[in-house]
Amino acid sequence: KLCEEILNILEKDTKTSCQVACLEALRILSRDKKVLVPVTTKRNMQILLRLAKLHTVEDPLERVSEFPVIVEALKCLCNIIFNSTVAQKLSLELNLAAMLCNLLEKCKDQQFVDDIKCFDLRLLFLLSLLHTDIRSQLRQELQGVQVLTQALESSLSVRWKEEYKAAEDRDRPPLSLQETDCAIEALKALFNVTLDSWNVHSKNESHQFRYMAAILRHCLLTTGPTEDKTEELH
Repeated sequence: KLCEEILNILEKDTKTSCQVACLEALRILSRDKKVLVPVTTKRNMQILLRLAKLHTVEDPLERVSEFPVIVEALKCLCNIIFNSTVAQKLSLELNLAAMLCNLLEKCKDQQFVDDIKCFDLRLLFLLSLLHTDIRSQLRQELQGVQVLTQALESSLSVRWKEEYKAAEDRDRPPLSLQETDCAIEALKALFNVTLDSWNVHSKNESHQFRYMAAILRHCLLTTGPTEDKTEELH
């Protein structure tokens, strides 16, 4: 009942601070699988999708004040989808993978969106881990390899020397914690999406994998903010 009441509040046009507090509470509650039974309905999932700015293609990320709401809604979706098979089925029905790819596109060249990117990528990783159908959709329909590779390139701030050779800067400072976490989530999602890609047939696929290989090489030469984070990144 508590979850239902929280979602009823979230459905209304409430203040940002109230939305964040409600989502934080829902995120903690959503760790318990038993609590998720009333939450995992199409209506409730759509409330969270709207708050995460996943419900529309056109709506840009313009209001920085809304970013904490987007991040908390994405965190809730991560917990709910990980812990509920019903939510996993609804994510297929609602075409969540396509929405997440679209949100990643909106994050391009935007400031203050690292947390949004990170949890968007984590959700793509979870979906691609739990559903082989979504892996295929990402690879074939949604240009997932390209989208995720670009997200990884952006997180690592890759500069290009030649077409398939990144510039090496040995004096470059380590990545920030946010950049490292984004890169790690992109790598995890890429692994799932490319897991079955043993045969590369087209010229575009060949280009995409050579481009990705160059970024992965650059990644191995990059350090994170701590030794542990560098090890996790590699």
